[in-house]
Amino acid sequence: MSGANGGTGADDGWITELFDDDGRPLDDLDDLAGDERDDESHRGAFGEFGGASRGLLDRSFRERIVLVGVTRGGQTREETEASLDELEQLVDTAGADVLDRVVQRLDRPDPATFVGRGKVDEIAEASLAIDSDTVVFDDELTPAQQYNLERILERTALDRTAVILDIFAQHATSAEGKAQVELAQLRYRLPRLRGKKHFSQQAGGIGTRGPGETQLEVDRRRLLRRMHKLERDLARITERRSNQRKARHRSPFKTVTIVGYTNAGKSSLLRRLTGAEVAVEDRLFATVDPTTRKLQLPGGEQILLTDTVGFVRKLPHQLVEAFRSTLEVAASADLLVHVVDASGADPDAHIRAVTEVLNEIDATEVPQLLVFNKADQAPDAAARLVAANPGSVAVSAVTGEGIEDLLNAVGDRLRALSTIYELFIPWSRGDALAAAHREGEVLVEITEDAGMRLRARLEPASASRLSAFLVENR
Repeated sequence: MSGANGGTGADDGWITELFDDDGRPLDDLDDLAGDERDDESHRGAFGEFGGASRGLLDRSFRERIVLVGVTRGGQTREETEASLDELEQLVDTAGADVLDRVVQRLDRPDPATFVGRGKVDEIAEASLAIDSDTVVFDDELTPAQQYNLERILERTALDRTAVILDIFAQHATSAEGKAQVELAQLRYRLPRLRGKKHFSQQAGGIGTRGPGETQLEVDRRRLLRRMHKLERDLARITERRSNQRKARHRSPFKTVTIVGYTNAGKSSLLRRLTGAEVAVEDRLFATVDPTTRKLQLPGGEQILLTDTVGFVRKLPHQLVEAFRSTLEVAASADLLVHVVDASGADPDAHIRAVTEVLNEIDATEVPQLLVFNKADQAPDAAARLVAANPGSVAVSAVTGEGIEDLLNAVGDRLRALSTIYELFIPWSRGDALAAAHREGEVLVEITEDAGMRLRARLEPASASRLSAFLVENR
């Protein structure tokens, strides 16, 4: 083997023993043994054969990638290929190039290598043929499977989770976002630590002499200490966000959160609606940090509109947990604007993936408004989707098509959530009359000698401030 993979060597050769997550040996793999190979570091950036980059992918050069997908259960080959297409987009966003892919049908994953002995041999041949740096699996690998694959393939073995974590690490800009991503990465790395052959010389003196701690124990302790600090920092942020949410609930403004599949056009829609200077890229996970802006609806009501991180199929549980304080903005919203890419290959699958994440953060009870974006690119598909989902709207965040319909729909949905109150306001209290118009929707006004009688939709906070004028209290 030559080139980036290093020269030939006469070291230990192919691994002949595999291990489970607890370090216990698994079955013998003598039939996988082939030409002897050296243990020099491959130029990929993760695992025992990885380089020195702190990321999960090395962006000092464009890594050459082989993708591996598995069709299981009731899945079809087409569904597997669609998932691999998305994984290829993720890899490109992370800064690497996909040069080949391998697909297999399995009833259940192999405990040692996920794909089985014969397929590992095929992956090795494909990797050698294109001189790949990294093999990326579309499904999550256990630490033992990842370790065994790296030993056999002598190149980095990653899964979809690692790629998504790497992208988030690139795109997080706020202190909170960086802390959330780092915590997710550490939770991913911790069970994948492997012991080194040397021992750290930490013990010394009478009664303390001995081998000391292994490097594995030192690394594990450092990771745990850093994780605990990040958890404490994020707990303080969560408490602050909770206080902010309570303050927003006391305000007259409704809160609307934009959710949806990654690259569905959520940030573009926020920019179109509010003029917010947010990054808009045709890439997956271009937005990691949430952005909130004030928006006035056609009826005069003002709302707080928040853009959130995009969701994706097989979104890593570590990210959902780490970003819980950010994602809870969806669970506490009055309305979710669920943006779907109408031009996508499978919008229904994207809707299901978003619903799964919303369920995980307890946000499925929040009312949703389906918005099919990119109607300019796929007008026929958008029309079909709207017809199949009554109450939804089709828009184009780029051209502005359908934006007025969207604003009206948001206003109608929010007003439907408000309670109708009857008030009587004396002429001497013009300030209260103005507040009723400003904070609610006045449906009926009747002029009387002593004042104005109103029927108006009001939020609980507004009704509380105007409680002296509620007819029920008179």
